[in-house]
Amino acid sequence: MKKIQFFATALVALMLAGFTSSCVKDLNVTPIDPNTVLPEDVLNSQEAFNQLLAKCYQGLCSSSSAGPGSDPDIDGVDGGYGQYMRAVVNLQEVTTDVATCCWNDGTLFDLHNQCWNASNEFVFSMYMRIFFQISQCNEFIRRANAATFNGFAKQQNYIAEARALRLLSFYHAIDMFGNVPFPTENDSVGSVGPQMIKRGDLFDWMVTEAKSLLEGNGLAEPGNGEYGRADKGMVQMILAKLYLNAEIWKGTAMYGDCATVCEQIISEYPLHGVYSDLFCADNHLWTRNTTYGGDEIIFVAPQDGNLLRSYGSTNFLTFACTWAVTGKEGKTMDAGSLGISSGWSGLSLTGAFTSKFEENDLRGNFFKGDYKQYIDQLRDADGASEGWKSMKFVNVNHDGSTAQHNGFVDIDFPVFRVADAYLMYAECAARNAAEKNLGRMYLNLVRARAGLEDTDLKLDTIIDERARELYLEGHRRQDLIRFGLFTSSDYLWEFKGGVPEGRAVDSHFNLFSIPADDLNANGNLVQNPGY
Repeated sequence: MKKIQFFATALVALMLAGFTSSCVKDLNVTPIDPNTVLPEDVLNSQEAFNQLLAKCYQGLCSSSSAGPGSDPDIDGVDGGYGQYMRAVVNLQEVTTDVATCCWNDGTLFDLHNQCWNASNEFVFSMYMRIFFQISQCNEFIRRANAATFNGFAKQQNYIAEARALRLLSFYHAIDMFGNVPFPTENDSVGSVGPQMIKRGDLFDWMVTEAKSLLEGNGLAEPGNGEYGRADKGMVQMILAKLYLNAEIWKGTAMYGDCATVCEQIISEYPLHGVYSDLFCADNHLWTRNTTYGGDEIIFVAPQDGNLLRSYGSTNFLTFACTWAVTGKEGKTMDAGSLGISSGWSGLSLTGAFTSKFEENDLRGNFFKGDYKQYIDQLRDADGASEGWKSMKFVNVNHDGSTAQHNGFVDIDFPVFRVADAYLMYAECAARNAAEKNLGRMYLNLVRARAGLEDTDLKLDTIIDERARELYLEGHRRQDLIRFGLFTSSDYLWEFKGGVPEGRAVDSHFNLFSIPADDLNANGNLVQNPGY
């Protein structure tokens, strides 16, 4: 069993400040003890702050402290599709060439069709999850800074972890929404909604914040923290991502800076030998930390079939990718071999994506059956989607033994892996901002693990290699935008733009809309162009 004792029942006496929407529950009205009213009366020990920080982590892993789907933290955000990492997958993968989802849930089809608007509930869920997390971290930082009780030995360490988690959510905010609200721990409780910050200004603040965390003593050194907790390796990855996308987010290319950070990451985290191990039920063994040792995985959002459950994250990626409908020739997926009892028949991979894989690519673990590779309709007569299915995430231990589960998987969501840093460096080298021979070596080390021969260092090769290596891990949309392929006619896939053959869409879809509810609640906000 995983050691996830850090994720204990979190304090519910959490007062959120600076969060603009009225859809967030007023958690301050429910104290941890019926005889206790004020958070100051509760937050008087290190154990209390342990629990409050646990809540900041738990928000990445499940929708509430009460369970996988019941009583979600945010009113109006479904406990299933609104879970943080599932929302990331919906917006970063389902909107791209990687996958589509056949479920006729609200405006879900609009994501893959790239025709969402300011009222899309899936965009709303991601936005609300991001700023709920930021607000929780702000409140932790504010309370921990003000704590004066004796014996708070890890005060600065905990504050640094909360800052790192906040930085992660701002990373998703700057990527998906551009100009966004900017609440910090300095916003007073009950104040009018936070001001909006320009994307470039947020970029500068995030770089400064990341460097401060890396130069300080609060976070553990890369790979030297406890399992499931933020360390400097996680912050290095965020900083590398900022530099990688600086031309889009800041207006200034910074690929050389990205390569420098990636070299440091690569020196600290080795590639794991077997690709499939990274997505199995005991993939916590490959997260680099003092609890298990590990190697490749830098930061995870843990899942545990008994202790930490979710209808999102890897539970979604395992169940929704499993075909539960009998095909035309009687072929169906063996859910038992994937470590689950049955599938949800939701996610299918597109032909444009699966055609990128060579026959002997070990990462191309697809169920083909008698189903079409290229999707000509999003939902077939049986209520399932056409297209091949992914078997990347498997709820079976790496040695083939059965994983613990009660209808929920044990697979941790790998938020950051070092293979990404290898490919980021290679991209910087292909853009003439890093040493080309080294970039080619890093690219081919990733390919060699997949059973492939060496290839040349070219941008076209890099974008396809990133697709093959990192699919369903929440990176694809960002990559396509950086390469000018997300909305343009230069690259099409099934139902891009809402037509079977695919078509270009307006460039304003490179950003998601600020939800209408938050615009109405906070007069400081301005909608992104085109919505």
